[in-house]
Amino acid sequence: MPQADLNDLRAFRAVAEARSFTRAAAQLGVSPSALSQTLRGLEARLGLRLLTRTTRSVSATEAGERLLGTLGPALDEIAATLAALGDLRDRPAGTIRITAGEHAAETVLWPALERLLPAYPEISAEVHVDNTLADLAAGRFDAGIRIGELVGKDMVAVRIGPPLRMAVVGAPAYFARRPAPKTPQDLTSHACINIRLPTHGGVYAWEFERGGRELRVRAEGPLVFNVAPPLLRAALAGLGLAYVFEDQAQPYLAEGRLERVLDDWCPPFPGYHLYYPSRRQPTPAFALLVEALRARD
Repeated sequence: MPQADLNDLRAFRAVAEARSFTRAAAQLGVSPSALSQTLRGLEARLGLRLLTRTTRSVSATEAGERLLGTLGPALDEIAATLAALGDLRDRPAGTIRITAGEHAAETVLWPALERLLPAYPEISAEVHVDNTLADLAAGRFDAGIRIGELVGKDMVAVRIGPPLRMAVVGAPAYFARRPAPKTPQDLTSHACINIRLPTHGGVYAWEFERGGRELRVRAEGPLVFNVAPPLLRAALAGLGLAYVFEDQAQPYLAEGRLERVLDDWCPPFPGYHLYYPSRRQPTPAFALLVEALRARD
């Protein structure tokens, strides 16, 4: 039977149970004449009389009684299923796929997920840790996390972290062999531990700024990594200077295992932002994640 006939079946049930076209029409919000025409059309398609009509009453025929006996529970089940689907739409549930760099995943994403997931067990997260600027659509990601200046203008960007700073650090044993650099240009005579980032097209050039003057230094050294964690280990071993996020180096600076140089050339810059396409319709689960991540001033 065509899908459109579902409404006709509802109309038949209303008339059969009310035993009146007038009362059933009032329940359904239609005119008695329109309701009568709907039932005649249904009977014509079935090739059966479903209702016996008199001037004073309406009653179901034998075929009508059989149809009503199975139709009522079936329509009730359909209504219950649709209501349950509505609850699912409004309930925070489902998997959220996010792409983020290593530092962002550790410092801002994980703390938010640690708070969110236990409170909402029907939400799950799939985190793709990658230092490239992943294509959200191609990777089927719901959102990404990157430094604010790297987020495209066509994206919705939500600030989720405080400003960041970089730090140039080395071990005391390293500085016992070489004098500390006074300017970024002095790094060309130092052993520098580098990282190769796909977003920068090769070995990352260390970025500095002071008094409105910006410098990029391509320093050389004994080691190049494609991920950040080994940079600190190499610096702690005295193999050279590393250019890392300030918060990563802070525990070792406090312990005296690392020393910082060129501090006045490393000003703060905009921190991490969650970004996603402006056309995206947020689900309840995604809206909760945004709220959990949103930076509080």
